[in-house]
Amino acid sequence: MPGDLKVSASLEDYLEAIYHVVEAKGAARAKDIVLRLGVHNSSVTQALRSLSEKALINYAPYDVITLTDSGKRIAIDVVKRHTTLSEFLHKVLGLPDQEADEGACRMEHAVNPAIMERLVKFVEYFENCPMNDVAWDDEVGFFCNKTEAEKQGHNCQRDTCGSSYDLNELARLKDEAEQKAEE
Repeated sequence: MPGDLKVSASLEDYLEAIYHVVEAKGAARAKDIVLRLGVHNSSVTQALRSLSEKALINYAPYDVITLTDSGKRIAIDVVKRHTTLSEFLHKVLGLPDQEADEGACRMEHAVNPAIMERLVKFVEYFENCPMNDVAWDDEVGFFCNKTEAEKQGHNCQRDTCGSSYDLNELARLKDEAEQKAEE
């Protein structure tokens, strides 16, 4: 997190919400935050006062809310963590968009910066690699998702590289491992 200021996960959520509303509308009002986060007016008022005391937002009751430079840096950091985690969960692990977004929202506050940096690099690699041939299968996990012609000689060095026989064999091995674990 930028600087030494400690901000709770809840306040990070408010900064993220304010950031998105400000990006969309130019400024935010308390009612915008209520609608975006689905919380009570009193909770928003308390959070806004706390953020204002920390000099992260410009806030006065019944007036527009904007982020200070410090608040914007923290909000952008939270948005980046959220986006990276959501993309990782959706594009790499194959979770549906909504499930990935909800999971990212819960995880974004707990991921240490060094791990987040590597996740960012991995998601960038995953999206940009011309040989990205990985897809998720709920039954057996990752597998090579390209036909022999699409691989153009690329060998992903996995035993289960795309053929249904290989996937069936992997499923059989998975079942065997589960049976041994139960014994």
